[in-house]
Amino acid sequence: MIDRLEATLARYNFLTEELSKPEVLSDVKKMTTLSKEQSSLTEIIEKYKEYKRIQEDITEAKEMLNDKEMASFAKEELSNLQQQKEDVEKQLEVLLLPKDPNDDKNIIVEIRGAAGGDEANLFAGDLFDMYCRYAENMGWKVEIINEIEGTSGGYSQIEFVIKGDSVYSKLKYESGTHRVQRVPTTESQGRVHTSTATVAVLPEVEDIDIEIKESDLRIDVYRSTGAGGQGVNTTDSAVRITYLPTNTVVTCQNERSQLKNKERAMQVLKSKIYEDLQKQQNAQIEDERRSKIGTGDRAEKIRTYNYPQNRVTDHRINLTIMQLDRVMQGKLDEIIEALINEDQRRKLAGE
Repeated sequence: MIDRLEATLARYNFLTEELSKPEVLSDVKKMTTLSKEQSSLTEIIEKYKEYKRIQEDITEAKEMLNDKEMASFAKEELSNLQQQKEDVEKQLEVLLLPKDPNDDKNIIVEIRGAAGGDEANLFAGDLFDMYCRYAENMGWKVEIINEIEGTSGGYSQIEFVIKGDSVYSKLKYESGTHRVQRVPTTESQGRVHTSTATVAVLPEVEDIDIEIKESDLRIDVYRSTGAGGQGVNTTDSAVRITYLPTNTVVTCQNERSQLKNKERAMQVLKSKIYEDLQKQQNAQIEDERRSKIGTGDRAEKIRTYNYPQNRVTDHRINLTIMQLDRVMQGKLDEIIEALINEDQRRKLAGE
C-alpha cells in the first residue's frame, strides 16, 4: 500500500509542477485534463499526509516512553495514535480501490411505468420527482430529454439528464425494478396494490468515447406532442433517431429547435451504444455487473416502497428505513451511502 501511495504522491507532485508551466496554462485542453486528474488525487494525498503525520507522532511517543515522567502520558497517547493509524489505513484502502471510469460523468436516466397500468405510470412520476429533489439537494441540474405522459398522470416513459459533480458515482446503483405497494387513487375499497417502474442509469458519453457513422443512422422528424409550450408543438421539431446496426431507437421532443433535439437524442444514443459495446467487448464485465450492487438488469427487483407502513427496503443490502416520506422528498443519502459502503466492502473482500 505504501508503494502505491508513494507512486500516487509522485504523480500528484508531477501534475502540480506541470500545471505551473506557462505552456500548459496557455493550452486550455491540456490544463483542464491535468487539473481534473490532480483533483481526483487530492483526497488520497491529503489522507496519506495525515497518515504520515500520525506515523511521526507514533515515533515521538515511543521515544517518550523512555522518560519516566512522560511514560504514562506517552503510553496513552500511543494507544490513541495506533487506533488513528488503523482507521486511516482502512480509509486509504478504500481510496486506493480501482475507480469506475464513469464515476465523474453526468447521467442519462430513463424511467418507465411497468406492471400496474396507470398506477405504474403515477409511480414513475413519483420516482422522477424523487430524483429531481435529490438532485436539487446536491446542487445538480435536471434537463428533460423526452417524456410520454400517462393517461392518468405520471409518465409511461421519461428520459432526462442530471448534470453535476460525480453524478454517476452516486446514482449508478439506481438501475433496476422499483416496486411500490400502496392504495391507488382509483381503488374504491382501499386495497393495497403492487406496481412497478423500471429505472436505467447510463453515464453520459462524450464524443471521444465513441464514434457513430452517419450511414448507420436513420433520422425522422415530426411534430411534438403533449406538453411543450408555445412553438414546440407547431413545427416539426421532434427528432427520432434509429441506429440501424442494432435497431436502437431514441427520441427527443422537448427542445424548441430540431437541431437541439437532434443533439439531445444523439447524447442518449451514444450512451446506449456505448453500454452495448462494453458488454460485447468483455463478457466478464457483464458477469461483474450482475454481481455488483445496482448495476444489474432492470428485471432485478432492487427496492420496495411500502406506503401503508411508511417503509422503504433495498433488497440488495437488506436495508429497511421507516421514513419513506422523507425518501420520496429526495432524502436518499442514507440509502446511497449504504450501497456505496457495501460495494466497497465487496471490492475489498475481492468479491
